[in-house]
Amino acid sequence: MNQDINRKDELKAFLLITVVLAPVLAVVIVSGFGFSIWISQLLMGPPGS
Repeated sequence: MNQDINRKDELKAFLLITVVLAPVLAVVIVSGFGFSIWISQLLMGPPGS
Protein backbone atom coordinates (compact mmCIF):
# COMPACT_ATOMS: atom_id res chain seq x y z
CA MET A 1 0.00 0.00 0.00
CA ASN A 2 2.75 2.44 0.95
CA GLN A 3 4.61 1.65 -2.26
CA ASP A 4 1.51 2.50 -4.35
CA ILE A 5 1.22 5.89 -2.67
CA ASN A 6 4.91 6.50 -3.24
CA ARG A 7 4.59 5.61 -6.91
CA LYS A 8 1.58 7.93 -7.36
CA ASP A 9 3.40 10.79 -5.63
CA GLU A 10 6.46 10.19 -7.79
CA LEU A 11 4.33 10.25 -10.95
CA LYS A 12 2.65 13.51 -9.87
CA ALA A 13 6.04 15.08 -9.14
CA PHE A 14 7.42 13.92 -12.50
CA LEU A 15 4.43 15.33 -14.39
CA LEU A 16 4.67 18.61 -12.48
CA ILE A 17 8.34 18.95 -13.37
CA THR A 18 7.98 18.00 -17.04
CA VAL A 19 4.67 19.72 -17.85
CA VAL A 20 4.87 22.85 -15.69
CA LEU A 21 8.30 23.53 -14.25
CA ALA A 22 10.57 22.88 -17.25
CA PRO A 23 8.63 25.06 -19.74
CA VAL A 24 8.19 27.88 -17.21
CA LEU A 25 11.87 27.76 -16.32
CA ALA A 26 12.85 27.83 -20.01
CA VAL A 27 10.65 30.87 -20.67
CA VAL A 28 12.02 32.68 -17.61
CA ILE A 29 15.65 32.01 -18.61
CA VAL A 30 15.18 33.06 -22.24
CA SER A 31 13.17 36.17 -21.38
CA GLY A 32 15.66 37.13 -18.67
CA PHE A 33 18.50 36.84 -21.17
CA GLY A 34 16.59 38.96 -23.70
CA PHE A 35 15.77 41.54 -21.05
CA SER A 36 19.43 41.79 -20.00
CA ILE A 37 20.47 42.33 -23.63
CA TRP A 38 17.76 44.96 -24.07
CA ILE A 39 18.88 46.84 -20.93
CA SER A 40 22.54 46.65 -21.96
CA GLN A 41 21.66 48.11 -25.38
CA LEU A 42 19.71 50.91 -23.73
CA LEU A 43 22.74 51.79 -21.60
CA MET A 44 25.58 51.20 -24.08
CA GLY A 45 23.90 51.66 -27.45
CA PRO A 46 23.39 49.13 -30.23
CA PRO A 47 26.18 46.75 -31.23
CA GLY A 48 28.79 48.27 -33.49
CA SER A 49 28.23 51.88 -32.49
